[in-house]
Amino acid sequence: MSDIPNPIAAFEIFSPRKKKEASRSKFNPLKKLSKKLAKKLFGKKFATKARAQLSVVEEIAAVPLVAKAKKPAFQIEWASSSSEIKEAQRLRYKVFAEEMGANLSQNAEGLDIDEFDAYCDHLLIRDQDSLKVVGTYRVLPPHKALEIGRLYSDSEFDLSRLDHLRPKLVELGRSCVHQDYRSGAVIMALWSGLAQYMLKNDYEIMLGCASIPMADGGHFAASLYNSLGNEQMAPTEFHAFPRLPLPLDKLNGGLDVEAPPLIKGYLKLGAKICSSPAWDPDFNTADLLTMLRLSDINPRYAKHFLGL
Repeated sequence: MSDIPNPIAAFEIFSPRKKKEASRSKFNPLKKLSKKLAKKLFGKKFATKARAQLSVVEEIAAVPLVAKAKKPAFQIEWASSSSEIKEAQRLRYKVFAEEMGANLSQNAEGLDIDEFDAYCDHLLIRDQDSLKVVGTYRVLPPHKALEIGRLYSDSEFDLSRLDHLRPKLVELGRSCVHQDYRSGAVIMALWSGLAQYMLKNDYEIMLGCASIPMADGGHFAASLYNSLGNEQMAPTEFHAFPRLPLPLDKLNGGLDVEAPPLIKGYLKLGAKICSSPAWDPDFNTADLLTMLRLSDINPRYAKHFLGL
């Protein structure tokens, strides 16, 4: 409760006059300074001006300041209705189909819809002022993955070595941010929402496909994969195998490249890459299977996201 300001503290009408005058005396550094001494120390002009303005300074200092609580720029929520899910699907279509040219099923409402949506929880980041959805993730929890019979990642990778982890992992997918809001703040909001979801439901592992655009035919993706160090790769026992591998041997994989912001962020958090790139022809991306265990989160970020 000590953080909550007194709602009447800024209004002098509620303060006894004697107390107000006593408060003023604390902010009166020149009150006992004689004109002669002030002139000697600071010069005639300063001494005259300072004493003339002293009453103004006292008035300002006597008024207590009440700090306004800063409103968060974005709000984090989970879709609770079909209309809210459509907001996420509309943003996904705008980013993936209209902006990136993905080959998605056409529909009259301009939505990105697939069979997994009905089984997933949908994370929404809204602009606090406009209430527009500007970022989203969809999350497939283990009991829903069991219900549908597979993960989305199963369509791109052989996940046999990860089968024993399925009861405690959630799959992340369809992550995107509106082009006008691609800042660290939105990504941080998304990750904060995911971290709280994991803690609330006692899940341990996040798995998903981190996508690399292939506008250049795949050279960037190949070079990025080749630049990964051993410490960024998952142990061999957690490797997955692309069903449609990117032909690394036919691409220029020696370019000097920098990871896209989302992949760079995953790696900084402590995520590990579990595969070589798989080609997703519908989205024309190279996908890296990425796994993040809560126990592996970089301590630098654990307190912020997990409160640890």
